[in-house]
Amino acid sequence: MAEKGDTGDRSAVAAAIAMGEEGARADTFLEEQTRLTRLQIAQMEEENATRRRLLRIEHASALFKLALEIAVAAVAAVIVIGLASMMWNASRDNGLIVQSFSVPPDLANRGLTGEVVAARLLDKLSTLQGATVSSRASTSYANNWGNDIKLQIPDTGVSIGEFNRSLHLWLGNQTHITGEIFETPSGLAVTARAGSDPGPTFMGSNADLDALIEKAAESVYRATQPYRYAVYLNNVGRVKESEQAYLALIANGSLTDRAWALIGLENIYANQPDFPRAIAILERALKLKPDFYMAYTNRTGIEGQFQHDEAALAAQKKAVAIVRGPRDPDMSEIAWKLGALQSESGLAADLGDFQAQLAFDRQIESLPEFNNAIQNARQNDVVTHAFLHDGGRSEAAYRSLPMGSGDLSLLQRDGTHAFARVLLGDPEPILSMRKRFDAALASLGQLGPVIAARQFWPIAAVAMAMKGDFKSAHALVDPTPTDCGQCLRARGAIDTLEKNWAGAEYWYRRAVKDAPSPPFAWSDWGRMLLQKGDYDAGVAKLAIAHDKGPHFADPLEMWGEALLKENKADQALEKFSEANLYAPRWGRLHLKWGEALSFLGRRDEARGQFAIAKGLDMTAREKAELASATHG
Repeated sequence: MAEKGDTGDRSAVAAAIAMGEEGARADTFLEEQTRLTRLQIAQMEEENATRRRLLRIEHASALFKLALEIAVAAVAAVIVIGLASMMWNASRDNGLIVQSFSVPPDLANRGLTGEVVAARLLDKLSTLQGATVSSRASTSYANNWGNDIKLQIPDTGVSIGEFNRSLHLWLGNQTHITGEIFETPSGLAVTARAGSDPGPTFMGSNADLDALIEKAAESVYRATQPYRYAVYLNNVGRVKESEQAYLALIANGSLTDRAWALIGLENIYANQPDFPRAIAILERALKLKPDFYMAYTNRTGIEGQFQHDEAALAAQKKAVAIVRGPRDPDMSEIAWKLGALQSESGLAADLGDFQAQLAFDRQIESLPEFNNAIQNARQNDVVTHAFLHDGGRSEAAYRSLPMGSGDLSLLQRDGTHAFARVLLGDPEPILSMRKRFDAALASLGQLGPVIAARQFWPIAAVAMAMKGDFKSAHALVDPTPTDCGQCLRARGAIDTLEKNWAGAEYWYRRAVKDAPSPPFAWSDWGRMLLQKGDYDAGVAKLAIAHDKGPHFADPLEMWGEALLKENKADQALEKFSEANLYAPRWGRLHLKWGEALSFLGRRDEARGQFAIAKGLDMTAREKAELASATHG
């Protein structure tokens, strides 16, 4: 018989349990089976936990491997990008590298090693660069190293720095300066050369070493930066050398160099002053470079010196049209930005929009100083406030100017103030300082008589007429040129003060014929006619002035006065209100505004205008009128 196995026993027990037999034995069996099942479940859970741990380890290993691969790729990418960046920078390197000089052993033993001499040359080059003030953008030079001037001391061994230097040498367009000092029977000789070009040798005594290095630096500057060198020469007063350098560029330079060299040459001729020659040079520059902003703005300056009002306004409008477009890449960013603001300011002044002029000047004064732009704007403020009939702010602007020293400072600071005072009805400063101004003008050489005859004497003559000295006024103004707008207007103003109506009519007619576009001669003519009592003709001229300069307050205010004289106070109010938009601190304007309101019976509003007028600048006569109006 076959032996019964465990399976058979379990089956029998199970059958017994199913049949309800052997209860104790069945309970024991169930407990054992339950215990076995729990052990199996625990084993399975432990196996599952172990499997999960293994899976997590495998997953972490895979992630680590992926991260390592990503890190390696990132490092490789950084290296590639870094190398590409180094190559890009190297390819755009136009810098100047001053290498160690060869020097005699005895100089090196005294501390004047090759590195020290190279450093001295570098310092001289930096000084030359700092003395070169130009509106031209450095990127417009065919051979430009800008401010990138470095001293090179060779490395030893292989390094990243040496590798980068090799890249710049291989891919860049560096200018390398080499040189040597050697002894001569009489002292020392210094040679500096740019690249492979031979450089001149400068000889002198041992005590002349610093001067020899400076000459060598100038030779490098001339060879590598010919336009900048010409500007430098002019800036330091070496005018004849500068002229020759510009002429060499005009003969042999690139188109851009030739155009800018013509501007430099024009500056020289304008300061001599040879204005016809300077204007001819500007015409040549425009043929090479149409819409050349520098040619138009310099033309504006020349015509302004001559008081050629129509030509100056035309050139100014052209300059403004250019700077309202895209920036000329041949001009530096700061020069373009300041030039644009200066041209806008000048055009506003030429059209009588003095509030706009002040706004543009504020923007100029917020920028970094360049070529005295801020100082010029601050000096303009003195006269601009006077044109706005605001004596208080004109005086404040004058007091804020630095005292300065010398004849030029006297003309710029005190001459500007004296002109402003004449505009405000005060002739005393220009008359009391007349001798000092004449001496200062005489010190300017050939330019002095031009400024005197066309700018200073006409204003001084008007000041004399304001004091009633008509004989002296005519003696001063009559010899002035008749192609000078300010001279013609001064003649008209003097005849008006003298009540020589026919003479005034003649001069103003000539003034508007010579310069029909600016509003000032038309406005002066209208004022004269109103004083003569010819209101209709005066208003007609004032209307033309308003059309020429719609933001010029004077024609509007005088127009309002004419309407008030004709008992048209309601229409006068419109003119006074509009004039107030452009000259809000004009005492006379508020006085007349108040009179118009009083005429219409609007007493409270009139008192408000009189109160405003009382707090502003007025002449003695206007103050008397105000007192009469407020107590009448």
